[in-house]
Amino acid sequence: MWVVEEYAKLPPYDAETFAQPFQGFSCHATPDFYCHGWAVVHSNRGHAYELLALRIDHEAVVPDAAVPLWGSGLEAAEWGMRDIRRPKKAAKAMVNRLRKRYPRLKGPADNA
Repeated sequence: MWVVEEYAKLPPYDAETFAQPFQGFSCHATPDFYCHGWAVVHSNRGHAYELLALRIDHEAVVPDAAVPLWGSGLEAAEWGMRDIRRPKKAAKAMVNRLRKRYPRLKGPADNA
């Protein structure tokens, strides 16, 4: 599960290209790469809303969507923050799967 500050980073990318953050949005599991969902969602909104970060990074490749995604950063952020204080069982299970797959996501309690 992300913290509120991570979700808060998403809506500014919904702005027109000239008003977006310059930096890309990194993957929570493998931060050397852009977030797949962020890149796909924001690459399907028309020319006026293309990601500034991807325009600057000429080598960036946006993959096809492999799963259903939100229509905007705001939608994703609102959904993600909805249950952040009391995550549902499915969210906890997903976090556990991600922690097993990506060692950098393990917290101190996971290493005890």
